[in-house]
Amino acid sequence: MSVPAPSLEVLRAAERAPVPWKNGGGLTREVAVCPAGSDLTGFDWRVSIAEIRAAGPFSPFPGIDRRMAVLSGRLSLVIEGRAAVTLTPESDALAFPGEVPVFAEPLAAPVTDLNVMTRRARCTARLTRKCAHESAVLEPRADATLLVALSDLIVRRAATERSLSALDALRIGPGSGCTITPRAGSAVYQLIEIF
Repeated sequence: MSVPAPSLEVLRAAERAPVPWKNGGGLTREVAVCPAGSDLTGFDWRVSIAEIRAAGPFSPFPGIDRRMAVLSGRLSLVIEGRAAVTLTPESDALAFPGEVPVFAEPLAAPVTDLNVMTRRARCTARLTRKCAHESAVLEPRADATLLVALSDLIVRRAATERSLSALDALRIGPGSGCTITPRAGSAVYQLIEIF
């Protein structure tokens, strides 16, 4: 049985189709989904980037765990049973169950956020903001690893090199570690690990 070669699959921001929300308050662009081609009722996990343009409730997703991080703007979020929070790009990712009522209000519209949804019975995820001023080595340990660039990056693994611009994503296949280098300034990205 052959082992697949390590891979670095670039998912370009410019190639994502926008899908308007039913309530008209924003739009979503899918970054990656598993199994490939799954709709909102059949995925094991899903990564997307949304633009929140107006205040309103989030759609409910029973049986789904959600993690989100604000990439730009400021977002007031009220999750039933919790104190209201204001999220910025410097905030840690926030986790909450998909079936709990959530109301969002952009304080500096529009707000761009990163969403990771996992089906509770099948998998879980971790979403972490990373910032490095020099090259850093990433050793993938999860079943699926993705990163979303927040600055211009170069990612190298063995003889393979990929350049990423802001909001491009990279799906990192199994294998050895890779090196992440800023093209200028700092390497800033959101790391998504799915188990």
